[in-house]
Amino acid sequence: MIKVNPLKTLLIGFGSVGSVFFATVAQAQNPGAQTTSEVGLGVGGLVYKGELAPYYQFRNNRPALTAFYRRDLSGAVTARVALTGGMLRADDRNVRGLNGNPLPLSAYRDAHLKGSLLELSGGIEYNFFDYHNRHDKVHFTPYVFVGLAGFYANTEVQSNTFPSLDRKGNVLSVAVPVGVGFKYALSTHWNLGMEVGARKTFTDNLDHIDGKSRGQSDVLGNPNDQDWYFYNGLSVSYTFYKIHCPDKRDDKSKKK
Repeated sequence: MIKVNPLKTLLIGFGSVGSVFFATVAQAQNPGAQTTSEVGLGVGGLVYKGELAPYYQFRNNRPALTAFYRRDLSGAVTARVALTGGMLRADDRNVRGLNGNPLPLSAYRDAHLKGSLLELSGGIEYNFFDYHNRHDKVHFTPYVFVGLAGFYANTEVQSNTFPSLDRKGNVLSVAVPVGVGFKYALSTHWNLGMEVGARKTFTDNLDHIDGKSRGQSDVLGNPNDQDWYFYNGLSVSYTFYKIHCPDKRDDKSKKK
């Protein structure tokens, strides 16, 4: 089995994203072009998916906040960095099957999770419309995004029937954020946003139940899958505009 150093992977990943981000921004600084950037805050919820919540459950939403910076690289492409933090909760007793009855494994294990998570992410958004262009009649756009994130989670799990599952610990790992959103320009500077995104992690230890450690068996956990978490929320942002004027020497050369 190949052992992965989470911190090393995190640094390499953010180094790559940072290189792409700043290189693309530098290419976007064309004379005479207009670029925009945004700073914003958002409020929403984090949702955990794993052994204690085998599918997305809206009832597991717990408060989360995010702060972000966006930089338009073109009318369609936006680069962004964001810091997101929130709570995580899940309970075997809330898991139901198609018939509405408790799932046998969840009822047998009878465990619950609580904790918090902090995420730093970078990524690229693709906007379907140039909603910052005030000369157009369209001042909104749906968008899709993908990126790379590093996260730190502090979680605790307790079981009412298996004390051996009780554990509290920290997890530092990476995730791949993907999702969709919607932006609306209220005015020249102020915008509203809505976003729903999933984070595919590379760890099965958000809930400390992986079915292959601490005397666990695959009866209590699935050793073949990894945990996920989701963010959904609303945001408000402020746009800064910058127009890059042509070099005067270029104007003189053109007149000649």
